Amino acid sequence: MKILMVDDEPGMCDLVMACLARAGHEVVPATDGQMAWEMWQRDHYRLVITDWMMPRVDGPELIRRMRASGWPAYTYLILLTVHEKTEYVVRGLEIGADDYLTKPFQPDELRARVAVGERILNMETRLSRSHDRMEKLATYDNLTGLLNRWAIEGHVEAELNRVRRESGSVSLLMVDIDHFKVVNDQHGHLLGDRALQMVADIMAQNKRPYDWAGRWGGEEFLIILPETVPPEAVMVAERVRKAVESARMALPNGGALQLQVSVGVTTASTAAETLAPLEVLLRQADEALYAAKRGGRNRVHLYEAAETHPPT
Repeated sequence: MKILMVDDEPGMCDLVMACLARAGHEVVPATDGQMAWEMWQRDHYRLVITDWMMPRVDGPELIRRMRASGWPAYTYLILLTVHEKTEYVVRGLEIGADDYLTKPFQPDELRARVAVGERILNMETRLSRSHDRMEKLATYDNLTGLLNRWAIEGHVEAELNRVRRESGSVSLLMVDIDHFKVVNDQHGHLLGDRALQMVADIMAQNKRPYDWAGRWGGEEFLIILPETVPPEAVMVAERVRKAVESARMALPNGGALQLQVSVGVTTASTAAETLAPLEVLLRQADEALYAAKRGGRNRVHLYEAAETHPPT
């Protein structure tokens, strides 16, 4: 482990470096708290051993700065000092130190204290990775890798809030694979899953970097287009539709599967008299999608306010 050692006495730094080198650690010295603060901001050492009394910035002030920095990864801090009184121990721990070691120290004790810090940091790393995995499972669809319904709906709500705050517009594309039941019935659900993955990849490749795409359910997908007016949204929808129509997926027994999608488009804008709430906007996209289905499928349909046909 790479450890930052902060002490204005070169002999103490050399002693700590020699002691911890035997345990396989790399120790980087800093001669005062200000130097250590600058080094830590640049390299974010996970474990820091600091003296209490130093010029410019002392140990307690260095610890305060590190704890107040808001850096997401935890830094384990060991305060090293000649003070032995309980009041100093308490003060050191209250300002944010994790451990406290008095000079002169026994090399074995220093290595043991560092080992404790290393175990805690390793545990924190494992917990962080586990949290990231859980967050990904909670946010992304396991099959397609796109956002799941809960997450994509949250992004729609966030975009609507942004439009209300800042003015502007947001468009939605509701995308549905045409005759997908036939694909599953004729080729099996395993190939149907591959088809869903292919369509999801096509959408991810044809949306803009700042757009959001998610699986709405089954063979239905939702794409969010921030700051997009209806003609632009229709262009994106047509690009996705044509890309799906042009794609081919090889079949196990030869030949290729060609898919088609229908797309419903709607836009929420502050240019309108009232900004439709989330459930209304989603219903409009759904109605536009089913209008595309009724119109012959494999097409894009833009929602018009006069349309009141219920989905079929």
